[in-house]
Amino acid sequence: MLDLLRTRRSIRKYQKRKVEKEKLEAILKGALMSPSSNGRKSWEFIAVEDGEKLEKLSKCRDRGSQLLAEAPLAIIVAIDGDPYDVWIEDASIAAVIMQLTAHSLGLGTCWVQVRGRQYDGDTTSEAYIKDILGMPESAKVECMIAIGYPDEEKAPHDENALLYNKVHKEKF
Repeated sequence: MLDLLRTRRSIRKYQKRKVEKEKLEAILKGALMSPSSNGRKSWEFIAVEDGEKLEKLSKCRDRGSQLLAEAPLAIIVAIDGDPYDVWIEDASIAAVIMQLTAHSLGLGTCWVQVRGRQYDGDTTSEAYIKDILGMPESAKVECMIAIGYPDEEKAPHDENALLYNKVHKEKF
């Protein structure tokens, strides 16, 4: 597990290669097994492989989302229904498990933040995405995870550069 964490990096460039159905299913299975508060499992996942939709989704923000246009797959992480006190945490945990599962399968990923972001001065990124994907008004979107075969190499995290001064024992 530590090696997986050491080598997982945000990948923003992808090969023009489709993610196999079996790998997509494994990523979604991992997400469905992720823990959630009080076992609510209120998250919803939308897998998008259609190039036109990915192109539109890539425009959900003024910067940071353009990589979706080149990714062969994105998974939208959301909930449906009344938001509860820790829905953001539940959705985030599932998203990270997706990223780690994808990395274990030789795929690269990048988190694209949606909650709290704007499409333009009048429209939130969430509203823009919900319109594209036909999501209900009751849905809340946390993020999108871009997924594909990496077309860039990044060095693993340098364990000597870890911020151990951020770790405290018994008191701050």
